[in-house]
Amino acid sequence: MKYSYKDKPLKVFGVPNIEKTGVFERLPAEIREKIPSLEFLGRRTPGARLCFRTDAPSFTVKIELETLSVDIGLSIFTCQSANVYLGERQNSKFLGLVNPPNYETKEFSKTFYKKDGMDEITIWLPRNEIISNVEIEIPGGYKVEEPTPYKYSLPALYYGSSITEEASAANQCASYNALISRHLDLDYYNFGFSGNCKGEPEMADYINTLDFSVLIYDYDHNAPTVEHLKETHEKFFNRIREKKPNVPVIMITRPTATFDDDAKARRDIVKKTYENALKKGDKHVYFIDGEKFFKDFPDKEVCFTDTTHPTDLGFYKMAEKIEPVIERALTEKE
Repeated sequence: MKYSYKDKPLKVFGVPNIEKTGVFERLPAEIREKIPSLEFLGRRTPGARLCFRTDAPSFTVKIELETLSVDIGLSIFTCQSANVYLGERQNSKFLGLVNPPNYETKEFSKTFYKKDGMDEITIWLPRNEIISNVEIEIPGGYKVEEPTPYKYSLPALYYGSSITEEASAANQCASYNALISRHLDLDYYNFGFSGNCKGEPEMADYINTLDFSVLIYDYDHNAPTVEHLKETHEKFFNRIREKKPNVPVIMITRPTATFDDDAKARRDIVKKTYENALKKGDKHVYFIDGEKFFKDFPDKEVCFTDTTHPTDLGFYKMAEKIEPVIERALTEKE
């Protein structure tokens, strides 16, 4: 039996409004028109997951991409492939990749095998490309059921740079937000926009239309200047607060291998937004200093591919610091 990603009981997580629109996109057309630099980035969907449960001993995953392009910093295993996981999310095991054989083939598939019995299946969909279709094929006579709901079903929302968008993890499941999702059993939206996350008011307004449990934002890597960050950071936060007065907000400064004067100036701006919120009596704000992700780690050089983008180890070190703050924010919110 064949199922499209649109068919119940399959469920897509990590893509806003997909149950209404049936379209893989993070940003609707009207927002992409307001922020033209996000026309392509707003249509690709890092963090998207297709989930279901089945007792079938095998299943086939078929993916069709609208776009297929080379990324000089990431492999085809990272950018254009899907990662398939088996089992309950917090203890799930990696089954393997569904990947294109080259940069000319936009349709590709793979069959996976498992033991008899009902199991959770989580398919982490391609990060870099616009997805046209995903199909699942199950042998006849076996069951397919809805996935188990996330423990934290209201998604976290991450807004930030290419690092937020999972560059340069070996595969998307090694990114810090994917690690945290699996560890905490937390659904999430990935609003990382490589090179183009600049704290636009239109983006804050769109984020305010979504339901989410906690906002994590860290776009100072994409702010073109210190002055730009100073002009936009607190305004962005205040715009969120106008509509979301009680949603926890975690402010993070850039992770970096070398913390120079520019990074320190940016950190001071982000921290000032946090301190001003505290002075106003805001009890739902948190601050994480990006310098501390790697400061005391003796091999911090291997945490980066290019002094900017983390390796898998770098993302793991980030998750170690960010995860407890998110868990605390969710707990205190309750």
